[in-house]
Amino acid sequence: MNEFDLIARLTRALPANASVVAGAGDDCAVLDGGRPGHYLLLKTDAVVDGIHFTAEAAPEQIGHKALGRCLSDIAAMAGRPLAAVVTIALPADFKVERVEGIYAGINRLAERHGVAIVGGETTTNPERLLLSIAVLGEVARDKCILRSGAREGDALFVSGELGGSMAGRHLDFEPRLAEGQWLAAHFPIHAMIDLSDGLAGDLPHILQRSNVGAELLARAIPISRAAKVRARSAAGAKPPLLAALSDGEDFELLFAAPGGQAVALLDGWKKQFPDVRLSCIGRIIKGCGVKLRDKTGLHSLETHGYVHFA
Repeated sequence: MNEFDLIARLTRALPANASVVAGAGDDCAVLDGGRPGHYLLLKTDAVVDGIHFTAEAAPEQIGHKALGRCLSDIAAMAGRPLAAVVTIALPADFKVERVEGIYAGINRLAERHGVAIVGGETTTNPERLLLSIAVLGEVARDKCILRSGAREGDALFVSGELGGSMAGRHLDFEPRLAEGQWLAAHFPIHAMIDLSDGLAGDLPHILQRSNVGAELLARAIPISRAAKVRARSAAGAKPPLLAALSDGEDFELLFAAPGGQAVALLDGWKKQFPDVRLSCIGRIIKGCGVKLRDKTGLHSLETHGYVHFA
């Protein structure tokens, strides 16, 4: 049983109430908190020593990543983060200075995006450090973007560049909050997700929720320099395209929008975010699954993204 099989099994019969607009299965839970014109967003995520970072990572980077992962999910809903609580589980030999550094990284990113840190929990964990953060946000009711709205004929877009994140970017990425809000304000974005498990792993979440398929154009997928350098210099490294499809932890936005608005969207993005690349990488098609068009033709994509356990 892999990670996603277990999630499906555990979420089969979760209790809900009248406040739930969207529960498990999207980037954030969406709740009706009673504020006219707005929904609440709720997200939690965790990072674990040896899984999401190593002993060589600076403590400020660990804190940045822990909060940034949640903020990236808020961005995928076109939301605005409001407040967060922090749970940290520490081994017996923890160093106070390292913990203070982790909080410094959390606080720095929180201040940049107007997020209040309003509490949390400290506990022990015998083997290794675990850091879990929950974020509360909000979004206008008519701007909230789910994974489930992609339609046949939509164009697929991705921000930034993909692959090679373990070269360092997974510790210092910038959540695309401004970009997500701008997209929702100016274009009819039908579906969106943040790329945490790789393009090949996360795109199927949109397709399954929307009951559609996708065709990707290999030459249009934006491959990072880090992925290209690693492919040239490291024995056994993934080919650059495979790295872009499967590495994970890119924390970029993948979204579907009407194909007829592709040119206007690309032009508007370039003016608004000149330092952030935006690529049209394919289209939504009838059917199911992902197909990849390369120099040799159209093939079913067998590559998978990152899975915590299989």
